[in-house]
Amino acid sequence: MALMNLSSPHHHSLSKTSRLMAWVLLATLPGLAVQSYFYGYGTLINLVWASGLALGLEALVLGLRRRPIMIFLTDGSALVTAFLIALALPPFSPWWLTLIAVLFSIVFAKHLYGGLGNNPFNPAMVGYAICLIAFPVSMTQWPAIEQTLSFGQQWQWFWMESIDGGIDAWTGATALDLMRHTNGLTLNEVALDNPQLGLSLSVSMWVNLAYLAGGIGLLAINAFTWHAPIAMLASLGFCAGLFHMGEPDLYPSASQHLLTGATMFSAFFIVTDPVSGATSRKGKVVFGIGVGILVFIIRTFGSYPDAFAFAILLMNLSAPLIDTYTRPKAYGHKPSKSSSQGDL
Repeated sequence: MALMNLSSPHHHSLSKTSRLMAWVLLATLPGLAVQSYFYGYGTLINLVWASGLALGLEALVLGLRRRPIMIFLTDGSALVTAFLIALALPPFSPWWLTLIAVLFSIVFAKHLYGGLGNNPFNPAMVGYAICLIAFPVSMTQWPAIEQTLSFGQQWQWFWMESIDGGIDAWTGATALDLMRHTNGLTLNEVALDNPQLGLSLSVSMWVNLAYLAGGIGLLAINAFTWHAPIAMLASLGFCAGLFHMGEPDLYPSASQHLLTGATMFSAFFIVTDPVSGATSRKGKVVFGIGVGILVFIIRTFGSYPDAFAFAILLMNLSAPLIDTYTRPKAYGHKPSKSSSQGDL
């Protein structure tokens, strides 16, 4: 009878969702610090506002669904979504833009599908993509590096969308914008006409290195495996390097692609989402490769200079199919013929 009280022979882990989310939040701090250093107080304002919205909307929807509020509110998932949105949005984001992004992320992309663990799409990327499609001008208002705003000026724009000199006096093209829209010039000619390009690349490099440091920290504690992020970076670098070798005056190098935009941020904080991505190790490699190829195609030939939201959402659609064809065999069994053919 004593044997009846023994636990079943399952693998037990001390990790919890709240603990994992806490590590993810800590890993974003280097990137947050670097962005705040170069771009001012806007990112911090976005972060506080997005966090309050995410927690409030999460509690509201949980109440409407008659689910226990505190259990799900303290798991950290809503806060992680808020952080990802706030870090991805431009520092010059008015209050309503962040509200729309968080609303679509928490209510529509997460709870409409049943809450945490049931969402087929990455919630933060859904909110970001909605804003990028609906409000493209507001989503490109990144501050010029040589310009800095006081907290009062930044708050004035955040709340009233009004600032001395107008917003155009404080914003400028990002490195990806300059490399994407060359207007028939070579990259060297663009750099000569835009001396800030070198500085912008330097800033983008530091931001990406900061998120790379946070991602390596998450890898060190086994928060996720290396398969998806490394596969994404490798495929993006390979495509960029191949085109750059053919036409170096027209196509940016692999290092420029890897160290600009949201590359490292997406590789270690978005692509690694365990819910909306592939599950098997082989599947994660396929998923990461697909994201990297799509990012390069959209960056190079599409209308958007950075394309991680669209690339990740498209691969989210493909994740179930990837899992079907990459699922490992059960322990102690040989793969059946129907299993190897995807049960088709």
